[in-house]
Amino acid sequence: MVVERAAWLRNEATTGVSRPGDPNDHRNPSPGGPADHPMAGPPGPTPVRTGIPVRHCFTLQVDPDRLEEYAARHRAVWPEMCRALEETGWRDYSLFLRADGLLVGVVEADDLDASRAAMARTEVNARWQAEMAPFFTGIDGRPPDEGFRLLEEVFHLPDALAAAGVDSPDAPTSAPTREPAP
Repeated sequence: MVVERAAWLRNEATTGVSRPGDPNDHRNPSPGGPADHPMAGPPGPTPVRTGIPVRHCFTLQVDPDRLEEYAARHRAVWPEMCRALEETGWRDYSLFLRADGLLVGVVEADDLDASRAAMARTEVNARWQAEMAPFFTGIDGRPPDEGFRLLEEVFHLPDALAAAGVDSPDAPTSAPTREPAP
């Protein structure tokens, strides 16, 4: 991952993707927009770096009265659903659930929009989303996978170490284009 991330940093100029603040990057709210800018619904373009995964983080809200059942369902995700996620480009995918129902997902994908579209075309995803939809609040009748809000990455330790000139086995081999977080 670090080598792939370093390759992306070295080739950023040729990819046409800059972070953060790229107006074409839907992970970042539009300038001057509210802090809680909804990034749900039809997404804008996501960064695409052929062969180089991008980490994405998103949130959803699980009904606090259904947390235990939601967690139980995810301890027994259908094998065909797991295969479909993997086959459509979802890698290193994790979900984290807070006691108040805040769900945070983290996934790596070369092209999240393409991965989401590929999943939307699978029968198993249609069944899974229909079963999961009642667990969520604030998705306005959409399937959960269409209602999540993507978050902006504002700090990544390997990038910060590289920018600071700190020698680290996890640091990318070239400096990032953004300032490190304080």
